[in-house]
Amino acid sequence: MPSDRHYISYTPSLLLFGKTDFPSKHVPKPIKMSLTRQSLSTIPLSYASCSIGCPPSHKQNLPLPFRLAALSKAGFTGIELSMPDLVTFANEHFKRNDIDNHSFDSLCSAAAVVKTLCDEHGLTIMLLQPFANFEGWPADSPERRDAFSRAEGWLNIMEACGCEMLQIGSTDTPAEKIGTDRARFVSDLREIADMAGERGKKIAYENWCWSTHAPGWEDVWDICEKVGRGNFGLCLDTFQSAGGEWGDPSTGSGVVEGGEGREEVAKRWQQSCQRLSETIPPEKIFLLQISDAYKPEQPFANEADENGMRPRARWSSAWRPLPFEGYLPVVDFAKAVLRTGFRGWFSYEIFDGGIDGQGKEYQLEDWAKAARECQRKLVDACVEG
Repeated sequence: MPSDRHYISYTPSLLLFGKTDFPSKHVPKPIKMSLTRQSLSTIPLSYASCSIGCPPSHKQNLPLPFRLAALSKAGFTGIELSMPDLVTFANEHFKRNDIDNHSFDSLCSAAAVVKTLCDEHGLTIMLLQPFANFEGWPADSPERRDAFSRAEGWLNIMEACGCEMLQIGSTDTPAEKIGTDRARFVSDLREIADMAGERGKKIAYENWCWSTHAPGWEDVWDICEKVGRGNFGLCLDTFQSAGGEWGDPSTGSGVVEGGEGREEVAKRWQQSCQRLSETIPPEKIFLLQISDAYKPEQPFANEADENGMRPRARWSSAWRPLPFEGYLPVVDFAKAVLRTGFRGWFSYEIFDGGIDGQGKEYQLEDWAKAARECQRKLVDACVEG
């Protein structure tokens, strides 16, 4: 993580990859940071590989190397490498069609090739994603064995591509399968943090706003404190928090309802942002993912669909444009994160299927440039004074 004179690190380096407990009572309170233009000038910029060229028509015609070239040309310096992209690239590169997300030997070989491509374009593979449905499976269940087998395989891939960070999304496996005992979730996450720490890797835990047990930033922060490992931190996300606490695709207004007025929702949202700024030390935020959301033309049914996707999961998949093109209070959340003193990766994860979610045509290089310009606009909006 780059630093400037406005960045303060609270975690002793000896804790970063060790098994030392990190109890909350020993975490110093963050110092509220001023958001000057100079202090925001060195934020590193990344883009999720799965979310550029994402419509099916583009996926078929624009393989991963073309997307890497476009991002590099636009001025991005990092990527989140998506497992589906790696699987597709492996099959294309090795001229096969039998490599899947458990073909770890082949995926490691492909990851090494992707690293070479990224090196040629001046791109860092800063994160591997999305590692899903990991925590909470019953002891000795085949699902739990698979989860830890996947963890080992993904860590091997990270070694092959020189990536230091694994993103884990808070699971959306139904409660009837995994229960609601947070202590078990914490235990599993502590175990994978120790697996990663032995290799010098980090875990970035993200609240998915449709998660079974940890949909909010305060949920994942509580879990992070309980995991108590220096290499276990947070992946915060403008969509996941603003779209979980403020927005709702299943209401006519597009905003959380349920007996509360719009002003009360806005007040609670501002209070949440302030608590975040005053609670989380900056070194426990490993990255901030950036996207907005469209208000759906018709409210979503407030129930899981035939594929088991909850309303906010469906919303996330195709209604997430660049900031300022939707209606979520993205700037509020970005400011809250920056006020902690965080000056690490801003990473764009955009799933823009248009206002109807059906797909949107665009030129790849123009899109990458638009995202880079959007970052400048976002920084401008965050500057205070």
